[in-house]
Amino acid sequence: MEKFVPFEKLSKKRQKELNKTKRNTWGMINPVTRREKNPKAYDRNKLRSGKFETEFIFFFR
Repeated sequence: MEKFVPFEKLSKKRQKELNKTKRNTWGMINPVTRREKNPKAYDRNKLRSGKFETEFIFFFR
């Protein structure tokens, strides 16, 4: 049986090991908050994608 030693008095290496065992993973859950895009906001990528497609079609006709 191991002798009880307070956490503060343990070596840094042993403290790290204990902290690692206490940590858990999120599993299948992603903790990042997600929001829908604002339809009124300016979207540069949306404009570029539409413009390129029309120029591409006219160039090869």
